[in-house]
Amino acid sequence: MTEFINDLFFIFQRLNWLSVIDILLVTLIFFTLLYLVRDTQAMVLLRGALSLVVLLALLTALVELPAFSWLIRTTLPALLLAIPVIFAPEIRRALERIGRAGTITPGSSQQEGQEIQQAIQAVVSASARLSARNHGALIILQRIDSLEEYISTGVLMNARLSPELLLQVFYPNTPLHDGAVIVASNRLVAGACVMPLSASGILARSPERQMGLRHRAALGISEVSDAIAVVVSEETGSISIAHAGRMIRRLDPDRLENILLAFFRPDKRPAGILKRYFPYFFRPEE
Repeated sequence: MTEFINDLFFIFQRLNWLSVIDILLVTLIFFTLLYLVRDTQAMVLLRGALSLVVLLALLTALVELPAFSWLIRTTLPALLLAIPVIFAPEIRRALERIGRAGTITPGSSQQEGQEIQQAIQAVVSASARLSARNHGALIILQRIDSLEEYISTGVLMNARLSPELLLQVFYPNTPLHDGAVIVASNRLVAGACVMPLSASGILARSPERQMGLRHRAALGISEVSDAIAVVVSEETGSISIAHAGRMIRRLDPDRLENILLAFFRPDKRPAGILKRYFPYFFRPEE
């Protein structure tokens, strides 16, 4: 015990302000990485990999096994090379998020602002009426990231957005109701679009696990782009919003409108940009 305390004193005596900054930077990197893989399948893989590494380290340290230790030392570099392959989706998502954080949103003109506000009012009105009728819907609002890849999977419409048009598209058993519509500015660009399904662990650990493909698709598109997804549940009629891999549920029309306006309101402040693209580090506003 005395030797351990002496070792600690020796370490603290050698610390300086550069060492503290170095430790804080490494801690911040690990903290950010853990936040980025939280609620994803990568977290399970990471937990399994860390458990295996700790077990092997204890086994080789406590027991004299020369051949086994040589095998571990030989194969460990190959396992490290496999990490980018295993965690490729999470690495790509993190790099995309960092890239969006460095993107400067161009200032919108007064006309563009009015068109966005009209589109939001149309989405809110249609969502409220769809919710009252228990008609399922998935409305994707494009922001900075292009959604051409997903527009090509649906039926091109390029029609002026209106509540009546959305009600008609999502009327049960119509040709376009089973899929998502993509909205850009005040135009309904395409209907019956296929969205990527979420691989997030949120659905497995929370009430969202009872939700269907619409909610998984809403989370999925929010994970791979900066788009806003508005979902109306066919089972309960509840309205939800998905953004950046997170979902806000049980919204009334007034709160839905306020949230959409906040997402599309330009915010040039550094804190606003960070909050928009890295929402995990900020407490949600009530």
